[in-house]
Formats: sequence, C-alpha cells, structure tokens
Amino acid sequence: MTSEVEQPTAMSEALGYEQARDELIEVVRRLEAGGTTLEESLALWERGEELAKVCRRRLDGARARLDAALAEEADAEEDQEEDGAL
Repeated sequence: MTSEVEQPTAMSEALGYEQARDELIEVVRRLEAGGTTLEESLALWERGEELAKVCRRRLDGARARLDAALAEEADAEEDQEEDGAL
C-alpha cells in the first residue's frame, strides 16, 4: 500500500503541469521569504513535495508519449525502406 507521502492526492493529480508548476513556484517563494511558523513551513514543504511529484509524473508521461511517437515514426520509416528494397 502506498502512503499519501509517496502518492500525490487525487486533487493534486487533477492539476495540469503548468498549474502544479506555478503553485510550486509560489510555495518556494513563500518558503524562501520566511516569516512562517515551523508548522506552516512544514505544510508548505509537504505541499511542494507533492507538487514536484505531480510535475515529474506529467513530464514522465509526456516523455513516454514522445518516445512512443518517435518509435512509431521510426517503425513506419523502416517499413517504407523495406517495401522500397523489395
């Protein structure tokens, strides 16, 4: 069973990459600015970790789609070359 720390919440997963990235930027800005209590800082840190995981998953998904498209294109080119060689 995966803990909530390892798995972003469904609400976070619903965010698009740009939304998660923008919120993450805001979290980092607030942490760097200081002036928050320890509890607030920990909550911000946890939210930042969650948002970073969402961004990473979105980027990994985009990379997988790109790799699949490139592989499909390479296969199609190979097939055309084989057909032309016969």
